[in-house]
Amino acid sequence: MASTKTQMKKPVWLKYSEEEVKEIILKIAEKTPGITTEKIGLLLRDNYGIPTTKIYGFKIGDVLKTAKKYESADLKNLSTKLAKILKHIGTNKQDQKTKRSLILTKAKLKKVKEYLASEA
Repeated sequence: MASTKTQMKKPVWLKYSEEEVKEIILKIAEKTPGITTEKIGLLLRDNYGIPTTKIYGFKIGDVLKTAKKYESADLKNLSTKLAKILKHIGTNKQDQKTKRSLILTKAKLKKVKEYLASEA
């Protein structure tokens, strides 16, 4: 059974043009360095009333990549998790589950770094 891809249409009540949305994304990225694409999407939805950028035919990550401000959310989240685990192990040296979690998180981080290096 073939699936049909539905084309999203811009709602009548949405007042922003494609260029304005791109400018808003870049402004948010400049104002708060290190912000992820997910957080920018939430800010667009909550503060500007833009439900999704797919309506305009682009993604937030693509806009940030063209402006050289893109930071991988996976890499950032795993790095944060690794720092929390290392801090926990520093105070709780006998925690075996956390030691295993440390090994798994390091492996995931390595895979993500390799993937991003091969993608670039």
